[in-house]
Amino acid sequence: MKNIHKLLDLLGVKSDRTKNITKHVLLSAVYKGGSILSSFMLVPLTINYLDTENYGVWLTLSSFIAWFAFFDIGLGNGLRNKFTEAKVNGDMKLVRGYVSSAYYTIGAVSLGLILTFCILNFFIDWTSVFNTSPDLQKSLSILMPIVFGFFCLRLVVKLITTIYTADQHHSMQGKINFYIQLGSLALVWLMTKTSESSLLIFGTIYSIFPVVVLIMLNFFAFNTKYKAFKPAFAFWKKEYLKDIFGLGMKFFVIQIAKIILFSTDNIIITQLFGPEEVVPYTIAFKYFSIVEMGLSLILMPYWSSMTEAYVKNDFNWIKNSMKNLIRISFLSILAIIVLLFCSKLFYELWIGKQVVIPFSLSIFMAIYFAVTIFYAPFTHFINGTGKVKLQMYAIISTSVINIPLSVFFARTIGFDVSGVIIATIVCLLPHVFLCPIQYSKIINNKAYGIWNK
Repeated sequence: MKNIHKLLDLLGVKSDRTKNITKHVLLSAVYKGGSILSSFMLVPLTINYLDTENYGVWLTLSSFIAWFAFFDIGLGNGLRNKFTEAKVNGDMKLVRGYVSSAYYTIGAVSLGLILTFCILNFFIDWTSVFNTSPDLQKSLSILMPIVFGFFCLRLVVKLITTIYTADQHHSMQGKINFYIQLGSLALVWLMTKTSESSLLIFGTIYSIFPVVVLIMLNFFAFNTKYKAFKPAFAFWKKEYLKDIFGLGMKFFVIQIAKIILFSTDNIIITQLFGPEEVVPYTIAFKYFSIVEMGLSLILMPYWSSMTEAYVKNDFNWIKNSMKNLIRISFLSILAIIVLLFCSKLFYELWIGKQVVIPFSLSIFMAIYFAVTIFYAPFTHFINGTGKVKLQMYAIISTSVINIPLSVFFARTIGFDVSGVIIATIVCLLPHVFLCPIQYSKIINNKAYGIWNK
């Protein structure tokens, strides 16, 4: 890493903040590369183990469970910003208060959710929810509480990666995700060798393993580097929670709206066309998401760094960083175009002829990612400043119309599965204009009213 810093000095990069981001981006690139490779290897392995229908059920089930991510009530993102602000100002007692309040609050919410879900599980016919064979009802009635329970536990233990990120250790989340992906790949491979196809066994192991990894990281961090911030109920304070929740509530609403906007697609496709049709959609999504994942490696460290720079009024650094990020986003869009023309060959090399992905679906998936990539740098800046009220209203409006619009394009117009992603593209278009405008107003001290909230 010393050599990297020397190279950056030769290139004229003097900012310690930028050097730190660069170091963690490079580390994250290694971890993300490993995660992507593991993820792509996992798809054909899982299809072979479960078969296409059960894999479609698992994908839909995962999307359904992901909806409940909003039950961290935005405290994760609220903690991220407030942790950085308090640490920059040197108030370590306040930092521990924020950490403790976040952990115990989300822990209580998660426990309540698990108990409620276990009760409701007795009255839900999951085969109707996922539009699949009645023979799976027994397995799903056992699997759903397991998957949901460990998902809720993950909401609590993953806060440690938020703390690392807020403390400018941006690559830790990528590192943990890599270990989880690699471990999951090894476990699924082991299942193919030691057990018959079972959605119940697959889902149980796949749900437990990430929680185990994150618990180990929590134990390590709070007994070493972050011992001073170790959660303690005595440090849970209503005023600390109010600070996190004030900002976190906005992120909470944005989170709900995004889940509705981005995670309902698999449900809509399952209900309209059956779980088998979720598979080509998900494969196309995974393929084009390569570029977005690469861009996120660069963008994610900037969220907390933007918070730090904004608190310190370091606007020159912000402007220079944004210019570079905008250039990178345009290069990423060019990469999307290249992937589009290589898509047919890549699909055949990746999954063979098991699943057919229409080229029209690839075209609209490419457009979707090009749109999200365009405004991504502006969103990260806005999130870093915490002025997210306009973003909140915009994403709520678009999420409300997404489901009826998806049905309209898919069924009424006759675009089939492609219609679902077309609807999402239409919903995201307002952000292409609003995010750059808000950035310009904030950075030039011309943001008033909703633009500055």
